[in-house]
Amino acid sequence: MSIEEDKIRSLINQGEGLEVEFKESYSSLSRSVFETICAFLNRKGGSILLGVADNGEIKGVKDDTLATQLDTLTRDMNNPNIISPTFYLAKDVVEVEGKKVIFIYVPESSQPHTYKNSYYDRSRDGDLKLTNPQLIASLFLRKQDGYTENRVFPYLEMDDFEEDLFDTVRSYARLARADHPWVKMSNEDILLSARMRLKDINSGKEGYTLAAALMFGKDNTIATVLPHFKTDALCRKEDVERYDDRDDIRCNLIRSYSRLLAFIRKHLPDRFYLEGSQRISIRESIFREVIANLLVHREFSNAYPATMTIYKTEVITENWNRPYNMGRINLENLKPHPKNPTIANFFKEMGLVEELGSGVRKMYRYCPIYVTGALPVIEEEDVFKVTIKYEEDNEGVNGPINGPINGPINGPINGPINENEKLILSLLEVTPGMNRDEIAISINKGRTSTYRYLTSLKNKKMIEYRGARKNGGYYVIIEEDKDK
Repeated sequence: MSIEEDKIRSLINQGEGLEVEFKESYSSLSRSVFETICAFLNRKGGSILLGVADNGEIKGVKDDTLATQLDTLTRDMNNPNIISPTFYLAKDVVEVEGKKVIFIYVPESSQPHTYKNSYYDRSRDGDLKLTNPQLIASLFLRKQDGYTENRVFPYLEMDDFEEDLFDTVRSYARLARADHPWVKMSNEDILLSARMRLKDINSGKEGYTLAAALMFGKDNTIATVLPHFKTDALCRKEDVERYDDRDDIRCNLIRSYSRLLAFIRKHLPDRFYLEGSQRISIRESIFREVIANLLVHREFSNAYPATMTIYKTEVITENWNRPYNMGRINLENLKPHPKNPTIANFFKEMGLVEELGSGVRKMYRYCPIYVTGALPVIEEEDVFKVTIKYEEDNEGVNGPINGPINGPINGPINGPINENEKLILSLLEVTPGMNRDEIAISINKGRTSTYRYLTSLKNKKMIEYRGARKNGGYYVIIEEDKDK
């Protein structure tokens, strides 16, 4: 058996899919082969076998039509009225089981192509003719160099950004690293340091980027630079047709992160886990990664809304994506690739996301603890989808997992305190040392209301403020401290 025949048999055994297509073409060239060629050029490339039925049966190509079919392929691939831009393809004739099969290898092209003035794309279900302008725009985006986040807006000014968010960023950065240089930088210098002010090499104009607008922009700024931008948080535990609760989020990414996390805390149970000597929230560990992924790695140029939907037993997030790997992602085939590296790095500097790839590993680590044996389902296509299982409040779900742990979550939290105060206690259990502004953003409340909740908890001797007025933070008072 020749190497060529081996390869053909391997493709037939693999079956049709994203990168493999069969065409019978027994006595004449199937015209649909050009749709597949166009789709492969526009996606990830692939292999076409002429003379093989859809079910993998080898039919062969009729000997006296071989030359004509090969000539037609060559001629039409060089005809701009058929395939535009034209493209040269390598073709081989391989004998399998005494029958001739034409093997065509189609590489991924660096340009978008059309077949008879129509764009085609490839999915697992076959060739897809693109008629939606957004899908065509996404095709062009995949082929271009660079990132949407780096788009320069020369007329963006500091007044278009939320000034108080820079102090929040400094606080997060300080928590992540005490000597972080952002702590002493001006607002403008933070944006320069984060590469959110660039020069457009095509126009020569300099300005703040889409990344800057998305991180710090006021609501009106967001609506101006990216009118379709939104993230939809839905709870559909009971009413699956509409929703039980909803947060239509159209603000910048820092506030979006906090609102999505607040929505999760509102509707999902928590489980606390003792990892070594440190007590962690399993819910926070998982969904901080899920939410960061939803916001950081989406393709902002597409109007497809990012969604986070809480169902009865699972949470599903979806966002438009610029795919690099197609299909199910697991720890074995994980190949991290930054979709918006500037925004991703900014979140990392604030301590809100892990190094690229670490977030997926963290989900795989903690999901089986949140629900015994359950793993995250991560699927990368044009729409990036993550599914996380959870259990409603059954016995033990909101308590500790690996033994008794003293502290306010298992003790005084059941006392006369409101839901916002409980939320603050949970937050400080996971991230001690946060200041008022950080807490306000995390629970999606105003500074005045947050101060009232903090004062109430201090009066109940459940939290205390430690450190200097400008750089100190709040901490939960554990039972041992109260006894001293």
